[in-house]
Amino acid sequence: MKNSSKLFVGLATGGYVGFIPFAPGTFGSVLGIPLFYFMSSLPLPASFSFMIVFILFSVWVAGQGEKSLKAKDPGCIVIDEIAGMGVTFFAVPFNIYLAIIGFIVFRFFDILKPFPVNYLEKRFTGGLGVVIDDVAAGIMSNMVLQIVLLVMK
Repeated sequence: MKNSSKLFVGLATGGYVGFIPFAPGTFGSVLGIPLFYFMSSLPLPASFSFMIVFILFSVWVAGQGEKSLKAKDPGCIVIDEIAGMGVTFFAVPFNIYLAIIGFIVFRFFDILKPFPVNYLEKRFTGGLGVVIDDVAAGIMSNMVLQIVLLVMK
């Protein structure tokens, strides 16, 4: 494997976390929690800009990872879960309770893939196809967290 392929595989698999033999998506989602913590310290426009750039980067890396691994949306690619977790926690203040709730809700939507998550997963291919369903699951999870925040006030 060429060095560039190794780099893309390393990035796409979250530093090879995606090669954990059981529940790689769950472990990949855990990697999104530090991203959430970092984003919570940024002003909202900066957090939004960071999220957009990270999603675009994830699409590119996931596409290159698929090519390097010679597989369509392999389970070991977890950068999509990291991006989905970032979307889940966008504009959400950091605390351990919200981190746990958001993690569980994101995994629920990511695993069950209700509409439109399942539609997007089937509709797109390449890096976009790998990432877009997790972004949709993240949007749905973020909406749940926003409701939780409203109820907590």
